[in-house]
Amino acid sequence: MKNVLVIYYSQSGQLESIARNIAKPFLNSEEINLTFHEIQLEKPFPFPWNKESFFDAFPESFLQIPTALKPVPEEILNTKFDLVLFHYQVWYLSPSIPINSFLKSDDAKKILNNTPVITISGSRNMWIMAQEKIKVLLRKVNANLVGNVAMVDRVGNLISVITIVEWMFSGVKKKYLGIFPLPGVSEKDIQESSQFGEIMLDSLQKDNLTQLQPKLVEAGAVKISSYLVTVDKTANKIFNKWSNIIYKNQKNRKQLLKVFNVYLFLAIWLISPIVYILHLITYPLKLKTIKKETQYYQGV
Repeated sequence: MKNVLVIYYSQSGQLESIARNIAKPFLNSEEINLTFHEIQLEKPFPFPWNKESFFDAFPESFLQIPTALKPVPEEILNTKFDLVLFHYQVWYLSPSIPINSFLKSDDAKKILNNTPVITISGSRNMWIMAQEKIKVLLRKVNANLVGNVAMVDRVGNLISVITIVEWMFSGVKKKYLGIFPLPGVSEKDIQESSQFGEIMLDSLQKDNLTQLQPKLVEAGAVKISSYLVTVDKTANKIFNKWSNIIYKNQKNRKQLLKVFNVYLFLAIWLISPIVYILHLITYPLKLKTIKKETQYYQGV
């Protein structure tokens, strides 16, 4: 009997749905003892968000400043797990505050120490640099990253900005104005994610987790957009400056967040289309670099 732990934090319920669908093969196996743990905060973030709270979470999200969590049950802390399925959201190009807080906790050090971990993200579309930050945090708790699945909203970048924002501020997953696509990871992708669970279970039962990631990639678990990689890297540099300015100037925090809000609007709707056009023009000149980056980011 192998012990498997599923860890997640979900506001809207989307990531929990992903977690439970990926876990279906484990639940159906008599050889697996499966445990779910939802990360919970002492002071929860609102959902749906309001505009003020949404932007107020920016500095701490990007700078990966932890907050207080409710303790993990003793039963989990006292169990040695053979595999952990670690589900996370991306907030402002970084692991969400609840996820970051967990990975920096003593509980995480105890649970994940010398333990195989598979990361599963559910995001709008940019997860690359957040995953790089997750890798650093996992190394610090001596976890062994053996696999990664990145589930994203497949619609166009600017369209998903509209639909996701509407969902986050209304709390209702619906077709905005009756014409836009549903926000978030598609229900079809969520339901079909159980195939990734089957691959994970098979590798665990065969004690061959070192060869897991190529099988997940072959099944479509990680798809890379070279354009979004470029945007993610560039935006991280810009967010680093903004977050530090805001965090270090608490007296002017509200005013600075309003300025950041305006900047973000302009960056999304004016700057990103220009970046996309430039990316298309220079694409042939960067093929070798793009191929190398794609292989790296699809791995662990």
